[in-house]
Amino acid sequence: MTLKSTLIGFSVLALCFGLAGQAAAESYKIAYVDATKVFEESPQYEAARNSLKNEFTRRENEILAKQKQLKQLEDELARDSAVLAEGEIARLERDIISRRRKLKAMQDEFREDLTLRQNEEFNKLRRQVTEVVKEVGKSENIDVILSDGVAYHSKRIDISDLVLSRLKARFKR
Repeated sequence: MTLKSTLIGFSVLALCFGLAGQAAAESYKIAYVDATKVFEESPQYEAARNSLKNEFTRRENEILAKQKQLKQLEDELARDSAVLAEGEIARLERDIISRRRKLKAMQDEFREDLTLRQNEEFNKLRRQVTEVVKEVGKSENIDVILSDGVAYHSKRIDISDLVLSRLKARFKR
């Protein structure tokens, strides 16, 4: 158990004990949302994944083609090194080393760009999910909505499907 989840657990317990002490005077409405479920089942998530796939497919295919070319050169060197002149072997080895460097640089740049774009898209979605959770909380008069770090929740307080349906409605607009 991490320090963060322990602190969250203690905060939730303190909140519950504090609410229990005032429960005679007022009633509170507590809900739970499965943020991972909402995030991964939302149409916005699928749209972001498809957008990223379309954006990066060409570069990924280019890298695969360069890997194939490099493999062919390495196979050629291994196969023909006994019959090639030393100058030709040295030229092939330098070409292979140069292509490996360029390929590694392409792969690194691709990974960095993909990670950056994934973070941008998924952070945008996280903000949308947070907005919708807040909207649901206000419209349903919920006092506290819990998410990650919850050890147990009953289906009665789970508003994940409600949040998900509102995200789907927002996506259609």
